[in-house]
Amino acid sequence: MTETTYNVRRARTADVPWILEVTKPLVQSRVLLGKDAVSIYEAVQEFRIAEDADGNPIGCGALHVMWQDLGEIRTLAVDEAWLGKGVGAALMERLVADATELGLGRLFCLTFEVDFFTRHGFVEVSDSIIDPETYAQLVLSHDEGVAEFLDLARVKPNTLGNTRMLRQL
Repeated sequence: MTETTYNVRRARTADVPWILEVTKPLVQSRVLLGKDAVSIYEAVQEFRIAEDADGNPIGCGALHVMWQDLGEIRTLAVDEAWLGKGVGAALMERLVADATELGLGRLFCLTFEVDFFTRHGFVEVSDSIIDPETYAQLVLSHDEGVAEFLDLARVKPNTLGNTRMLRQL
């Protein structure tokens, strides 16, 4: 493959089967948290899709707003044939622009891809990055990603070995 041009656009509901397919190996290897199709459909507006010059999807990523000033980069995945070609970086750039447009001041991620996120301005954090009042509100969320962020006991098996990272915008 010599074609290296691509575009990043808002996801559509028709992209959901592809998102599930491209993330499947990452879910099986426990790099990403598995999500049911209904969860992806419900969150499709959070996703961006990178596509090649022919309009075929080649990568995805999502920005989930967690609180007034805090968002999470989620489900960042690139088709294996496109790894190392800047697709992940382009998706990250778009998600950061979306976060800025929304008025977020911080982005969180829980990842095994520490080097990638470090190159994009994230730093490892070990302490809680929210105050107790915000924690009390977030614990009411039904979102599994928020539960992982809060490091709740029920999701510990999903987070083992992951690194908690934060970027100030």
